[in-house]
Amino acid sequence: MNGKNVLVTGGAGFIGSHLVDRLIKENPARLCVIDNLFLGKLRNLDDAKKDFDLKIYKKDATNSKVLKKIIKKNEIDIVFDLAAVPLPTSFERPRFCFENNLNIAFNLIELMREGLLKDLVHYSTSESYGSLQYAPMDEKHPLLPRNVYGASKAAIDHLLMSYAMVFDIKMSIIRPFNNFGPRQNEDAYAGVIPITIRRILDGKNPILYGDGKQTRDYIFVKDTAEATVRITKEEKTRGKVINVAMGKEIKIGYLIGKIVELMDFRGDVIKEPERKSDVRRHFASNSVLKELTGYTPKTSFENGLKETIEWYKQNLK
Repeated sequence: MNGKNVLVTGGAGFIGSHLVDRLIKENPARLCVIDNLFLGKLRNLDDAKKDFDLKIYKKDATNSKVLKKIIKKNEIDIVFDLAAVPLPTSFERPRFCFENNLNIAFNLIELMREGLLKDLVHYSTSESYGSLQYAPMDEKHPLLPRNVYGASKAAIDHLLMSYAMVFDIKMSIIRPFNNFGPRQNEDAYAGVIPITIRRILDGKNPILYGDGKQTRDYIFVKDTAEATVRITKEEKTRGKVINVAMGKEIKIGYLIGKIVELMDFRGDVIKEPERKSDVRRHFASNSVLKELTGYTPKTSFENGLKETIEWYKQNLK
């Protein structure tokens, strides 16, 4: 990516901003971000702006004319596509979520078909798989999403693969599992880790939904950013779907207990009924990532959790 012109859609978001930080180290000629700030925050790019002359467009990637104009103006070589309407929105506005996510992907691959864009790295999601059918979940695991968000991302994966075969476009699909770390959204649509940390910081009791035996495969966000760069540099990843995960199964009950322990919380954990839309188990195989790139995520769950808690302590005052 040295000397290339790069665009990150959703670049002011949680994972997107960490990817921007990592991409700066690759010395691109231009680095552009497009984000409509639905969940993204400009403050997430404060560090990046100190290190690089970022071009930030507060625009919506569902607008094909705007997206095309930005790509042509900046002569973009490669797009990292992280823009998406998040999972919780799909419970309130399912059609809005599905159509917006699909439109962003359509806009990009049509530009590729027209020859205006050379390379695409698209972020899918582990939600496309639904609950675990066999362990560990590799890239051949059936796509059985349990919510509209997961269905939208699964549909996009099929769409991209079909364009790659028919129109010979150059792209890779990343399926990240459960990311955590600094900058994860702590307000509306927050995940269990920032919700739990924030409740404890606010003097409230943490909440556990279900029996706590539900599992997720957590990966520290900086490891995901590193894996993305490694995937992009390796030509053998083009036309492939690649899990990005630690390859370890962590119970939600253990997760909340570990946050309680690290934050020295003395109160009780509130028990609530299990939510129907939640997947029961996630446990990924990351063997394709290792085989194609030689990369293995480095940050242990506990060390990542400590860094995350400290960030929220400093930033939620």
